[in-house]
Amino acid sequence: MGGDIILRRCNHKSTRQIVEEVVEEACSEKVFWNRRYAPDQTEIDKEIKAQLSEKDIEVTSFNGALLCEPWTVKTNSGDPYKVFTPFWKSLKDQFVPSHPKSIPDLKFAEGIKSEKLEDWELHPTKPDWSGGLDKFWSPGEDGAKEQLKEFFDAGLKSYKTDRDRPDKAATSFLSPYLSFGEISPHFIWMATQSRMDEDGSLEDQGWAFLREIAWRDFSHNLLYQSDCLHKKNWNRRFDAFDWQSNDAYLTAWQKGQTGYPMVDAGMRQLWQTGWMHNRVRMIVGSFLVKHLLIDWRDGEDWFWDTLVDADTANNPASWQWVAGSGADAAPYFRIFNPMSQGEKFDPNGDYVREWVPELKDLPTKYIHEPWEAPKEKLRSANVTLGETYPKPIVQHKAAREAALEAYERTG
Repeated sequence: MGGDIILRRCNHKSTRQIVEEVVEEACSEKVFWNRRYAPDQTEIDKEIKAQLSEKDIEVTSFNGALLCEPWTVKTNSGDPYKVFTPFWKSLKDQFVPSHPKSIPDLKFAEGIKSEKLEDWELHPTKPDWSGGLDKFWSPGEDGAKEQLKEFFDAGLKSYKTDRDRPDKAATSFLSPYLSFGEISPHFIWMATQSRMDEDGSLEDQGWAFLREIAWRDFSHNLLYQSDCLHKKNWNRRFDAFDWQSNDAYLTAWQKGQTGYPMVDAGMRQLWQTGWMHNRVRMIVGSFLVKHLLIDWRDGEDWFWDTLVDADTANNPASWQWVAGSGADAAPYFRIFNPMSQGEKFDPNGDYVREWVPELKDLPTKYIHEPWEAPKEKLRSANVTLGETYPKPIVQHKAAREAALEAYERTG
């Protein structure tokens, strides 16, 4: 539309000071923004709003990221939901999508100073590790809409049955676009319902997909209730949990060198593409906190640094769900078995072969537990455990028993 984005780094100034400077330079009488929901973010926004209002600047904020505001979906008693299924039922019953049908007429201020994006040197160079991100993602609204169309054409028809299969392109891959605000969940909702109206056979698939979109809202609902969801246990009983500190284990997990193919495939997919299939996120998360007994916050930090869809609500809420410390969390005794999870959701080993290529010639029977393969099978597949592919860093049975004991001690 002919406008420019104004880029400013805060340096030693506060966010409030930067916003006030730009407002003054542009001679603005009104300021608009999309709301944020983490307590530290809302405090900053309240402070900015108060300061601008004192100068007779009209400030208006909007919901630009969620289906519903966190404070609008409540139980019959008026309390916020802490369990997803009733939250989803309530949201589904009351939600009416609202998406702008046109772009308003805008006038852009001229001559406002802006820093240059290239001067920030954000693109990695030594080394440039971003090739996988360039290959898999097309940032921007056009890329988001094209991805949604591709999902409707190929993935939606089998979404309900195949969404847990990382070996298939059955998910929407829209999470990064949602996280960066490049597509609205309202737009997705309306487009999905339109597709269901066109093809009645897609109704079950469409609602299964929209249910997953609603998980974002539920996570923000929890974020809004929490004072620090990414640092503090939702269930404070877990403050007494005896997490283990083991840098070697943590590094092996981060690099996809645990010796468990399904875990390693997920961690390598994450590093190379900035994304990981949701089922695999649960598997690698469970492995970190329950096989290795490493604090969920270490996993949350790593995902925050590496995920292209890292989100202030989804990321910590999902990690606390896996750890058992969150709202509506997985029970402590639910410890994902990486071998059986692989056999169930990657039955032909295609996902492992793609991301752990050193195992690609192993027979499917052994692809999820190569240590069980006879020596001649390993030899013919050019696999030497401990050399070309690591041996398991922990034994599943012993790790599971240790985790159960630790969780039971916590009470």
